[in-house]
Amino acid sequence: MPHARITGVGYYAPENIVTNADLEAVMGTSDQWIRERTGIEQRHWFTRGTDTNANMAAKAAKMAMERAAVLPSEIDMIVYATITPDYFFPGSAFLMQRELGMEGITVFDIRQQCSGFIYALAVADNFIKTGMKRNVLVVGSELQSTLMDKDPASRAFGVIFADGAGAVVVQATEDPDHRILSTHLFADGTHAEELYVRDPGSSRYDRFISEELLQNGDFRLTFNGKAVFKHAVVRFSEAIQVALDANGYAPADLSLLVPHQANIRISEYVRDQLGLRDDQVFNNIQHYGNTTAASIPIAMGEAWEQGLIKDGDLLCLAAFGSGFTWASALIRW
Repeated sequence: MPHARITGVGYYAPENIVTNADLEAVMGTSDQWIRERTGIEQRHWFTRGTDTNANMAAKAAKMAMERAAVLPSEIDMIVYATITPDYFFPGSAFLMQRELGMEGITVFDIRQQCSGFIYALAVADNFIKTGMKRNVLVVGSELQSTLMDKDPASRAFGVIFADGAGAVVVQATEDPDHRILSTHLFADGTHAEELYVRDPGSSRYDRFISEELLQNGDFRLTFNGKAVFKHAVVRFSEAIQVALDANGYAPADLSLLVPHQANIRISEYVRDQLGLRDDQVFNNIQHYGNTTAASIPIAMGEAWEQGLIKDGDLLCLAAFGSGFTWASALIRW
């Protein structure tokens, strides 16, 4: 049976950098307030007329393919994680496929929020293990800055979410020593409304978008920060431990944990819970904010560039997000 191996990583962030100082006047906040609660110092927001969800993903994918020494013509599937597609339908995977000239291959979007990239990686892993595909692009891309109100009432989450894309090339290999060891996916819809955007939704009277919807503000993000934090710190640790147990490892064996970049306080709490050293956890939320499905591949790309991910390393990816959903992947690089 073939195994799946990540052979290339790539990422893209829009050129428009928004600092905490830029948000102070419009959101009634301060650099200190943002740093203390999130760890974020700056984030990237898209440039209108230049960036789209799909073309950000295409740029990340091109970098990943170059590093994997794989031609676009060799890719036989795209698994694309996003909650902010360019169109209501079809999904952004189709638009990226068109931009990369990959017509005829299998493509689909998945909507698993902050766990989306790991869910997408699990899909690629299993398609390759069954022999159905050999070269898969796994993408996480988000364009979230347009969804948020820039006012003091929205500052609790308006300072957090940002734009960007990340991608990896996953290829079939017979090498048992360098591969995705396992993936673990979980969900609990009981808490779906703790972090969600209600509209536009199809289960409404008349049209998706109405005057009543605009007046009620149901298209705005609803975010119960305390509830999310409470569940996140538990599920993050659980997901990581499940992956380690499944493969006979302990936290001390990890070369690097790359968590979803949700909040620096969550990452630090999980690090303490697992007894990990500072150098065993990679965080870059300071520079990118929370890019949802894109955060893990962006972080992987930076960690790889910095020499923090090397052949033979034991790497764990972990995420928690809206749904609620949580997931992990253990990788022998």
